[in-house]
Amino acid sequence: MHRSAPRLSRILACAAVPVMLVAVGCSSDSGSGSGSGSDAKKSADSSSSGAASTEPTKPAVEPAKFGDLPDPCSSIGKGTIEDLVPDAKKKGGTAGRSSDLSVRGSCSWNGLEDKGVKGSQYRWLSVALTRFDSDQSLGSGADRAAEDYTKQVAKEKATEGAQKVATADAAGIGDEATAITYGLDKSDEKFENSTVVARTGNVVVTLTYNGAGFAGAKTPSAADILKDAQKAAKEAVAAVGRTAEAAKTDGPSDGKKDEKSDGDKDAKKDDAEATPKS
Repeated sequence: MHRSAPRLSRILACAAVPVMLVAVGCSSDSGSGSGSGSDAKKSADSSSSGAASTEPTKPAVEPAKFGDLPDPCSSIGKGTIEDLVPDAKKKGGTAGRSSDLSVRGSCSWNGLEDKGVKGSQYRWLSVALTRFDSDQSLGSGADRAAEDYTKQVAKEKATEGAQKVATADAAGIGDEATAITYGLDKSDEKFENSTVVARTGNVVVTLTYNGAGFAGAKTPSAADILKDAQKAAKEAVAAVGRTAEAAKTDGPSDGKKDEKSDGDKDAKKDDAEATPKS
């Protein structure tokens, strides 16, 4: 009986060993499961990142058609200036202020033609040019110019004191053009005014022409003022196109002319050094 008790203890101790091994095995399996969960998370993150990288990008905006502007004071022919503004104070026009003439510029002319006992005729002409660049966030130059074109037409129609305002399409001037006509009383005189707002590509041209009769002279007809304004506007729009064509034909210098000029300067310098001074 005393021997059987230690023997029984040894048997129970040996029987407990497999139970511990089984517990260790279960613990190991649990760790393996945890690793699988981590791998699944990484896979999900990778899939999410891949989905984000395949999102469609916005298409590039259309490049601007015109990259420069003509000199506003040269955008209308001298002959036209003489016809529209007789006896102009400055035949070359008065340029408006601008921080960048390749983006915005303006010019104006005014003159009073004295007809003696028949009175005098006053005329005023102005042209403003605005160019818009293409921008990925703001849109193409043409679209931005179209927005400004609409704003300029609305602004002209809302001129303070304007009488009998009328608008009409001005065909044949740029990509789109609108003529706005109205009467205006200023300084006890009746003025007839016509403004043509035109868009060509990414450039907006705003031309204003008005006139009045002083000292008993008749007020010019609205039809004549409109006709002359459209003529000048066509010339300004054409000047924008000529400037672009000139930029294309003016290729980069090959340096030969500069080399020749530098060579001539060096030769003259050598001759001067070799000639004794009197």
